[in-house]
Amino acid sequence: MALLTHGWAPSSSHFHCRYHSRKCWTPLHCSVGSVEVVTAGEDRILASSGASGRDLIEPGEKPCSTSEDPGKEEVSPAEFAREIGRRRNFAIISHPDAGKTTLTEKLLLYGGAIHEAGAVKARRASRHATSDWMELEKQRGISITSTAMVFETRGQLITLLDTPGHQDFGEDTYRTLAAADNAVMLVDAGKGLEPQTRKLFEVCRMRKLPVFTVFNKLDRPALQPLELIDEIEKEFELPTYPVSWPIGSGDRFLGVYYRPRRQVHLFERGGKHGSVGAAVRVLDYMDPSLKTIIPTDLYKQLEEEVEMLEELTPPLDISKVHSGDLSPVYFASAMNNFGVELFLESFLEYSVKPGTHSSDIGEIHPENPSFSGFVFKLQANMDPKHRDKVAFVRVCSGQFKKGMKVQVSRTGKTIALTRPQKMFAQDRSIVDNGFAGDVIGLNNPNAFCIGDTVFSGRQIRYPGIPSFSPELFSYMRNTNPAKYKQFQKGINKLLGEGAVQVLYSVDAGKNDPILAAVGQLQFEVVQYRMLNEYGIETKLEPLGYSVARWVTGGWPAIEKAGRLYNCMVVKDQWGRPVLLFRNEWNLTQLMGDNKDIGDLVPIALPPEEKTRK
Repeated sequence: MALLTHGWAPSSSHFHCRYHSRKCWTPLHCSVGSVEVVTAGEDRILASSGASGRDLIEPGEKPCSTSEDPGKEEVSPAEFAREIGRRRNFAIISHPDAGKTTLTEKLLLYGGAIHEAGAVKARRASRHATSDWMELEKQRGISITSTAMVFETRGQLITLLDTPGHQDFGEDTYRTLAAADNAVMLVDAGKGLEPQTRKLFEVCRMRKLPVFTVFNKLDRPALQPLELIDEIEKEFELPTYPVSWPIGSGDRFLGVYYRPRRQVHLFERGGKHGSVGAAVRVLDYMDPSLKTIIPTDLYKQLEEEVEMLEELTPPLDISKVHSGDLSPVYFASAMNNFGVELFLESFLEYSVKPGTHSSDIGEIHPENPSFSGFVFKLQANMDPKHRDKVAFVRVCSGQFKKGMKVQVSRTGKTIALTRPQKMFAQDRSIVDNGFAGDVIGLNNPNAFCIGDTVFSGRQIRYPGIPSFSPELFSYMRNTNPAKYKQFQKGINKLLGEGAVQVLYSVDAGKNDPILAAVGQLQFEVVQYRMLNEYGIETKLEPLGYSVARWVTGGWPAIEKAGRLYNCMVVKDQWGRPVLLFRNEWNLTQLMGDNKDIGDLVPIALPPEEKTRK
């Protein structure tokens, strides 16, 4: 049983298109071919018999148009490359309360996407954060779901993949990182590295993402900047390059020294609590007036630290930044806008543009003319009035067009994307086209699963998005048996989004699902949504386990190992065996006592599924 690998061999047959007198991939990829249209939600599912959809066109040939308008001109190669080159996307990773939602708001503010930053409930302000669109998020003042926000600034198109900052939502954050080209690691300067940050950084390292480090909350008492940088370099074995440097902290935080231009940016406190852009006074580092503006002790400390940085820090190597081997470092106070604009300016210059993606047929370049992408998130009921489900798709190659027909590699179905959307938290608008690096929302109730590959050319499959070992487990009971159907519908809808994992007992007499998560609040969210969106009251029955491992050898390995002690055997949503342990010690003991069990892994990809012809 392959948990971590998958693949298939493409077909070599062709379908002959009578209209174009040449080879097309399938009748479904020919815009004038005969197809049967079956309405299914917002998008249209197209069905046809014949070719499998895995065929290649002859060298030098162009495929039939995948657009509703086959006569529409394609963009020129130069324009195509320009569009990809100006795109940037990133996700923010942080521990709870590091200020992620606030930083998100301020980046949108300085990017021109909003004119006044919202505020979380903890500040008792009248507005909610722009990225917190779910009712429970507004009540709690935290980000629970992942959203994608797009804005244009300084000639570049930015996709900000907003991730749940609360530690209980690591699983969804892991998936979002699969769609990111860059990561911003936000750290509370008063606390340094914290557990959730460490977990998320390891995912970034696994994906070799460029990591930009922002030390936040300098307006509060903070650790020494050298101490903070030293922690990053020692714990992660990641060299750093300070781009900005703080002048004081807490009540004495005066601003930052910006190394690229050798300038000192002094900030004025007050105003609308950081809801609008900060007032900034910029002086050259050699300006003699600095000695009268900055207190003597802070000025002397700044001189010493700047001299040390220039002498001991090697020149910035952008190639190492792009490979994830060097982290640019910034200091800021997002609440008061200190240093946020400088970070955004620098990020636009240093971040990596959309790059290649590995697939089962090799590396796929973003400028490959055939459209392809993958589903990294499903979100149901973004519009509670319509019970919708939006699939978030990261575009990897080609040009996306409204109305184009794409295939889903898992099912073989072809879908006309008539209502693609771009996101700005809860706000949505129809998008006409897109390029590599973009995130688009596809509204189709049942067409997609997390990890699905969608494509318009030669059939490909990108690696699935793995499941990570959960840490909390609870049976979910339906308190009203008369609402069994509604209960099952709600569970299937909500768990289909992948916000939590679902496991099942191997005992035929126990039919209740086992929710598996990395934090208690995930359970509360499912209960909240079951009640408010489906009218179902539920009860949780906790299980005393904290570690999960998939059995790579499958059920034969379970049978060969015989009776297992100090663990619970369950199955995941695909029927594969999973072992639950109370702690790591029990896991180590079982592996030592039962060699026949084989490999146990904390991460598992969805199983390979044959493409339907």
